[in-house]
Amino acid sequence: MATQFLVSAVLIVILLVFITLAQCEVHYHDFIVKEVNFTRLCESKLMLVVNESYPGPAIRARKGDTIYVNVYNQGYYGFTIHWHGVKQPRNPWFDGPEYVTQCPILPGTNFTYQVQLSTEEGTLWWHAHSDWTRASVHGAIVVLPALGTTFPFPEPDEEEIIVFGSWYLGNLKEEVDECLDPATNSNLPIADGYTINGRLGDFSACSQNTTYRRKVDYGKTYLLRIVNANIDVEFYFAIAEHSLTVVGLDGSYTKPINTGYILIAPGQTMDVLFNASSPLGRYYMVGREYISATVETLSDTANDAIAILEYNGNYTTSESPLFPDQIPNSLSQEPAFSFYGKLKSLATPQYPVSVPKESDVTTRMYITASANALYCTEDLGPSCVNISFAASVNNISWANPRESVLQAYYKNISEPVYETDFPDEPPTYFNFTEIAMTLDPVLTVQGTKVKVLEYNETVEMVFQGTDVMGGSVNHPMHLHGHSFYVLGFGFGNYLAERDSKTFNLIDPPYVATFITPKNGWLAVRFVANNPGVWFWHCHMERHLSWGMESAFIIKDGGTAETSMLPPPATMPSCDVQLDSGAILSGELTKNQLK
Repeated sequence: MATQFLVSAVLIVILLVFITLAQCEVHYHDFIVKEVNFTRLCESKLMLVVNESYPGPAIRARKGDTIYVNVYNQGYYGFTIHWHGVKQPRNPWFDGPEYVTQCPILPGTNFTYQVQLSTEEGTLWWHAHSDWTRASVHGAIVVLPALGTTFPFPEPDEEEIIVFGSWYLGNLKEEVDECLDPATNSNLPIADGYTINGRLGDFSACSQNTTYRRKVDYGKTYLLRIVNANIDVEFYFAIAEHSLTVVGLDGSYTKPINTGYILIAPGQTMDVLFNASSPLGRYYMVGREYISATVETLSDTANDAIAILEYNGNYTTSESPLFPDQIPNSLSQEPAFSFYGKLKSLATPQYPVSVPKESDVTTRMYITASANALYCTEDLGPSCVNISFAASVNNISWANPRESVLQAYYKNISEPVYETDFPDEPPTYFNFTEIAMTLDPVLTVQGTKVKVLEYNETVEMVFQGTDVMGGSVNHPMHLHGHSFYVLGFGFGNYLAERDSKTFNLIDPPYVATFITPKNGWLAVRFVANNPGVWFWHCHMERHLSWGMESAFIIKDGGTAETSMLPPPATMPSCDVQLDSGAILSGELTKNQLK
């Protein structure tokens, strides 16, 4: 009888699996990427976008679905697309970071990405992952619950996508190229304005009548799917006279947090409910820059990202929309980490967590994130140029190879493409949170160094912010191919014996991007159960450009089901090494066409 019952149970499980697979859908999208004319801040310019829209089109699917996106490059330089927060199980070939998993999609060519959803549910996003192209090439991904299931909160009446962006006057590509040119080596551009859904707000020049508006009905509940696609800026966000309820972060549900404001870092996505229960009228929705750098002056409202919440109905008003008085000022640190400290996984039987225990950890990494300078030595030859602006992790400043790390790994080639000796700890220890100007901590070296992990290893990473060169700021650290549990964060130098006692091992947030505090630390754990090459980096674009990144190589697990899939036959070629930062002023050259 017991055997018969066991067989019946197994058959039921198999049947449920087949039913689930049968319910998963396949979606197809075309991304036409080309330069389109836009006018903002009293200036018109050409800008690379997808399907002539800024931000680009939202992709909607359900948990477990498969999405095919055919990307046509009709621009003048190469780029790639990354599917931020999508784990892409066993299939890093479609993850997208340039020269890590693929070479650029060349002008006049196309490449079809397979985006495989698995455990993600909520809001994610996609963006270019080559130089600063993501400033204009990005959009939201909405992952709905699987068929037959629903949200773990009352279903909202309507949804709205809110995308924060950066606006730059002039030709951003040319500016970035010039700044990164070793002969010039100047600081990277700072945005001239911040957008909500592609529009600047009432307080920006030539923007009075173009502010984004969302109309709402009194009494309805709305789900905001918020994406911070900004290049470098963390935002406080609030709606005047309305409270917010956070219910999701990075494609994973959280315990509800009732709050007057949120904080969202570059790369993060957040699901937020609000009830339209205020008196009929107009209310500002405001994204305010949170500045973690050491500065002496506050930003004013001209730097705020502004939209308007407008109630439907019969009423008259000649007044300006109400402004949220609950939004913190730009230099307020305490509200930022008070908010982050409230984030916890939902951790219910329907949405369980599996937090690795201390005894599970097989690899421990203590990683300093620093601003640095690069220097030349005699062995580097006369062509070497000193660089004043650089960044590093464990004193290694990442240098992109001219081949794909993933393709080299698959072909069993390492050097000269990459080296496998990324260090588990910094080369020297000092008081990381004091300003350091001496040569040992300031000077770094470039390298393409990765860390190799066995399949199913449990990894603990502690990121330590430093004040080298007085450059301490927050660092939103992002891991490709995995989500990780945020065990804790704090300020000062991390001390394992003391700080590990504060870890949340019950319901820590499960995310793909999280802040390492200025002059502080962040502790995370994850299981390396996704074979392939997976990038990790600071999501502040200037830090990424300067080298604050590395990658994991996760070995196959020994079975077909735990091994990396083979590459598609249509991978972009690395033979034509087109620099994605090189702007072409006219026709493609003969060499590029070849």
